[in-house]
Amino acid sequence: MNLKDMKKEELELLSYTDLTEMILKESKKSMNTPKIFKKICELLELSDEEYQNKIGDYYTSLTTDKRFIHLDNADWDLKDRHKVEIIDYEEDEDEEEDIEEEDEDEVEEETSEDEELDIDNDVIDDESLDTDDDLEDLSIIDEEEIDAQ
Repeated sequence: MNLKDMKKEELELLSYTDLTEMILKESKKSMNTPKIFKKICELLELSDEEYQNKIGDYYTSLTTDKRFIHLDNADWDLKDRHKVEIIDYEEDEDEEEDIEEEDEDEVEEETSEDEELDIDNDVIDDESLDTDDDLEDLSIIDEEEIDAQ
């Protein structure tokens, strides 16, 4: 049934999202949120004040309804008019594993190059890490001594 042929009482029984679906089907093109909701307000004879008060909730209902898709140009359209691309996450994980393996191979190659250069990779002993000796020459200065300088 055409929206224009429906009585106001019949239209009032429908949800805003149901009306949106009917509007988009009849228009056969995508539309932005204000334009669609303005059409709904005209059909239901809602005032401009009601339009302003309800458009936020209307937008929220569109975002949660699976029948609609929000396009790059900020228009809404019926999802069944658009191709939905399915991403295979398992395939992506396999690609990530391949990349990680390549990175590990590169690290192994770098290590073998370092060994060829005869770089000493010995661990530093604990005595050379002792920092107490460095603190022996330090002294505490009072604020009066600092002001005197």
